[in-house]
Amino acid sequence: MLSAYPACFLKEENGYSVVFPDLNFLSTCGDTLDESLAMAVDCLAGYLFEAEKSEETIPAPSARSSISLSDLAHELNILECDESFVNIVTVDVAEYAKLHFTKAVKKTLTIPQWLNTAAVKAGLNFSHVLQEALLQKLGKKSQKHTDKHRF
Repeated sequence: MLSAYPACFLKEENGYSVVFPDLNFLSTCGDTLDESLAMAVDCLAGYLFEAEKSEETIPAPSARSSISLSDLAHELNILECDESFVNIVTVDVAEYAKLHFTKAVKKTLTIPQWLNTAAVKAGLNFSHVLQEALLQKLGKKSQKHTDKHRF
């Protein structure tokens, strides 16, 4: 199902900031307009995906015409908003999640025979152990079913 929310694209010196007023001023940015649009889709998909998983109430989108760029720019201390605009950002959260958040990737690795034998004897799940080790190396909190979580 397609989700659509208005986003404010605020032109700044180093690109664009993107703010979703309906979603607690959820924001992202990009160096170019194209990058900002892609980041907006990713940001919206991630927010909606996590909110749905957490069973949070997701606010309804406002009408694009009800968004005031000048009020938002004033609130964010942005002096000029001549090149800024409001655009509707759309995403099919379920499809986006399949491609970016939950898709498992197969990896081939090589370990010493003695280590393989010991791990099999101990009944270890190789995928789980590798995910836990990668999370630890990346400084991420260990999570159950890590392939279903976005980092």
